[in-house]
Amino acid sequence: MPELVKVWTEYVALGVELTAAIIIGAAALVGAVRALLAFVQPSAAPDVQKESLRLDLARWLAVALEFTLAADILRTAIAPSWDDIGKLAAIATLRTLLNYFLQREIDGHRARQAGAADDGSQSVSRP
Repeated sequence: MPELVKVWTEYVALGVELTAAIIIGAAALVGAVRALLAFVQPSAAPDVQKESLRLDLARWLAVALEFTLAADILRTAIAPSWDDIGKLAAIATLRTLLNYFLQREIDGHRARQAGAADDGSQSVSRP
């Protein structure tokens, strides 16, 4: 019975990793299409357009990172050795730091967009 649990857990982990790969592939494809469209049809604010594209791609990559972390947790739960636990801790720490800095960039982008929207509405309302 324990062997069956290990086999099924490995299959689930593989499925979770496959999900992460699909998310990364789809995000890269959408990002590439959006980048090509931005290149062919530039907007009035190309820097905002590029930053939005980059952050959208980064958000999906962060989601994929969460899936790969889940797969690593599943694999470690099967038969953890201290070496496996140490590797999982290092991977989890790196992914947490990546997500933290990504979230800071997203928050900064939102604040800049909100500031730009406020500036635009103030300049319109002034005589």
